[in-house]
Amino acid sequence: MSISKLFIINYSLFINKSSLIAFVRKEFIHIFRDKRTMMILLLMPIVLIVLFGYAITTEIKRVPIAILDQSRDEVTQKMISHFAASEYFELYKMIDSEEEGQVLFRQGKIRMALIVESGKVKGESEIQLLVDATDPNEATQLSAYATQIAVESGKLKVESENANSNAKQLSPFIFHLSTGKGIVPTISLLYNPQMKGAYNFVPGVMGLILILICAMMTSVGIVKEKEIGTMEVLLVSPMKPVYIILAKATPYLLLSLVNIATILALSYFLLDVPINGSLPLLVCVSVLYALVALCLGLLISTIADTQQAAMLISAVVLMLPIILLSGMMFPIENMPVILQVISNIVPAKWYIIAVKDIMIKGLGFGSVLQEVGVLVLMAVVLIGLSVKRFKIRL
Repeated sequence: MSISKLFIINYSLFINKSSLIAFVRKEFIHIFRDKRTMMILLLMPIVLIVLFGYAITTEIKRVPIAILDQSRDEVTQKMISHFAASEYFELYKMIDSEEEGQVLFRQGKIRMALIVESGKVKGESEIQLLVDATDPNEATQLSAYATQIAVESGKLKVESENANSNAKQLSPFIFHLSTGKGIVPTISLLYNPQMKGAYNFVPGVMGLILILICAMMTSVGIVKEKEIGTMEVLLVSPMKPVYIILAKATPYLLLSLVNIATILALSYFLLDVPINGSLPLLVCVSVLYALVALCLGLLISTIADTQQAAMLISAVVLMLPIILLSGMMFPIENMPVILQVISNIVPAKWYIIAVKDIMIKGLGFGSVLQEVGVLVLMAVVLIGLSVKRFKIRL
């Protein structure tokens, strides 16, 4: 190869490198000038963390209950004190009869009643838990909390049956607990002993925010250039199309790192969600997921012709699957088989699993190897499709 050709190659690489830096700088300036974009990028993580951490939660606390104690033996008194001290329940009233409890149910003043009947044999009592099951999910949680407290209060043998009386009015569950001798189950809640909903929502919010910022903002930014006509100027410049795409995506990738730091700080200091695993590994997996989101945004920009279309595609095609099919809100195992299969193509599913394993369980790289491999494969496929569909002529 001649010296002149080497000089031309090196010069062109220098021009492309310096032009790439200039384009990235231009994109940062455009983002910082747009106050609405800055609010979306910087305030959205804070708002979503606060909403999911405090307002949008499935945790049940301070449920009003009534207690009827006809036995008054040592075990049942201990159990009643445990119910009164629990953060899940709040003792509304000590009642004198079952009829009084029925009235409180109908008035909506209580959602559960604990009835301790007199023991037929000394040292034994029958205990009923009447739970308002008009909301089946809430009733299931309440019965689980109550059963756990009852079992931990003494040697209790647990049986259950659906109540038949007043089913249309109360829809209760009745649990018969007797203080007989036998096997005492020991309940241990691993990784989340306090059953905090934030342990589940924080990884989901991270996946949602990174998709919104990287995919939606990238696609809208590129399509905006097409709408206002500046993309033509960029394409006829000495810059190669691949450098133009990189210049568009780089600012959002760097801003994603800021959002990752913000979310982790808020979750740790505000919501008391621990980071039990490796922080560098968690950041690396997050950056990989951000790259997948960027590739999705690039692919959307090759499909959409207007900013409204880009936002609509991003909202419908990305946001809804993340909320519904990623395991963020609903367990994937409980879904129909067809939806479980479809969930495998949702990048957030694999990211949320990896974040939970690293952040909550404290596992290492070997435990998230499958999730990382899937995200890498998705990034390669998406970038290939984006490059193939990207038009260098408008």
